[in-house]
Amino acid sequence: MQLYNVSECQVKLKELHLDWKFDDNGIEKEFQFQNFVKAFEFMTKVAVVAEDKKHHPEWTNVYNNVQVRLTTHDSGGVTDKDFDLALAMEQILRK
Repeated sequence: MQLYNVSECQVKLKELHLDWKFDDNGIEKEFQFQNFVKAFEFMTKVAVVAEDKKHHPEWTNVYNNVQVRLTTHDSGGVTDKDFDLALAMEQILRK
């Protein structure tokens, strides 16, 4: 499995049109929603996809904000698993 360095991550994020940032061997994004219920609904939908992909986010939720960090712990950094889950999260957001 390919492990992406900082510059490769930045290129890949741009290619995939993902508004995520690379930080400390992971990619991160903060999502804001209308309210807590919408934030929790998003997290619930992502949880189902993450479980199916067997790749789980590090995240926190405070009211209408969901802070997400994706990294592949087994590989020690960012892999295609992280980009795939980030894309899935963006698709869930658009629905």
